[in-house]
Amino acid sequence: MIGFLSGTIHSKSTGQIIIVVSGVGYLVTVPPNYLSLFKASQQAELFIYTHVREDALDLYGFLTAQELELFKLTLTVSGIGPKTALLVLDKGVQKVEQAIKNASTDFFTTIPRLGHKNGQKIIIELKNKLGGLKELDLTSESEESMEAIEALRNLGYTRQEASQAIQAVPASQETL
Repeated sequence: MIGFLSGTIHSKSTGQIIIVVSGVGYLVTVPPNYLSLFKASQQAELFIYTHVREDALDLYGFLTAQELELFKLTLTVSGIGPKTALLVLDKGVQKVEQAIKNASTDFFTTIPRLGHKNGQKIIIELKNKLGGLKELDLTSESEESMEAIEALRNLGYTRQEASQAIQAVPASQETL
């Protein structure tokens, strides 16, 4: 398995770079925010996660060992693959860890490919490994409440603000 690469950036494309090490070019998928950091002919060092499948051998690169470890932890969540885990890591290690500790599903719904349920799954499965400060509220909201929340979100409110506003409505007036 490849665990670390040190070499020269040959080129970059959407989400990937080619790093040349001893004359061999390795195609490495990196978080989207990394692309602005790399320039052709620049030296680079990356911690590598080697993902082996039946039909492919993919390399995923990270600047720090901490990012690599969080990537590996995210992959342990059922239903989360490397491409989605990479999008999670693109938000930053500290922000992701804080969102897990604070049980913030709203943070995860801002990530493409992740919805509310997958955000909950990430929090539940990684909370024990990273520690948690708050309990996750798994109470399901009614369909009308969900519609009202979405309407408020379309008006510019965050999910949390919309949810709090809906909860503040007296029970006697709970119609869409």
